[in-house]
Amino acid sequence: MQPSSQLSLDDGFQFGLGAFETIAIEHGQPVFPEKHLARLDRAAAFLQLSSCKARNLTPERIRSYLAAHSTSHHSVLKILLTKENLLFRTRPNPYTPEHYTAGFCMDFSPVLRNETSPLVAHKTLNYGDCILEKCALGLNERIFLNTKGQLCEGTATNLFLVRGGHVLTPALSCGLLPGILREYLLETYDITETILYPEDIADCDECFVTNSLMGIMPVTQLGAKKFLQRDTADRLQAEYHERILERLRS
Repeated sequence: MQPSSQLSLDDGFQFGLGAFETIAIEHGQPVFPEKHLARLDRAAAFLQLSSCKARNLTPERIRSYLAAHSTSHHSVLKILLTKENLLFRTRPNPYTPEHYTAGFCMDFSPVLRNETSPLVAHKTLNYGDCILEKCALGLNERIFLNTKGQLCEGTATNLFLVRGGHVLTPALSCGLLPGILREYLLETYDITETILYPEDIADCDECFVTNSLMGIMPVTQLGAKKFLQRDTADRLQAEYHERILERLRS
């Protein structure tokens, strides 16, 4: 099946029973394509869609598509998968150096994340809560709590806190999407997955959020808490960029 602009109105597009991935493109090359396709495969299995292998959806095919379509050095490839559709779309990456310089200002969403729903563990087309909450005026991001009042994730990010020099992040049991950058950080550094509550933020020194497109973004404010330090986020982002450049050169 070839990527197509012609849509079949299957259950994916009528009821959200589809999955998608957004892959960062740097210097014309996809970042972590194997990780993205592995996560897409997990969602496809959960939704009873054809696998990436069955669709001939491979890192090599992604690279061939990018080679045939002009993209900027700092861009995005979005892959949408439903039972009868496979679509590729490219667009500019919205995150700029100015975002990192300023850092993110965030608050808490009044919408609760349902940690009992199996959908939260997959990147599906059931994304309405995230889009509507992300559009809050004057904010860069909003953070969801789950039904137990635990810190969960952002509308488009995973959340990290730094306390006493140690990095913490909400556990998967809190009902969050396992992000690609979250996976990279957990594989690379000593980071603790744990249960966290809003009151735990008070004694934290730093906060940052991650996703595949932004990498690692320092946070200057979450709710009433202002963060004056960003050393950990800046260091991790610099090291991430260096590792990505090494991967793209090899």
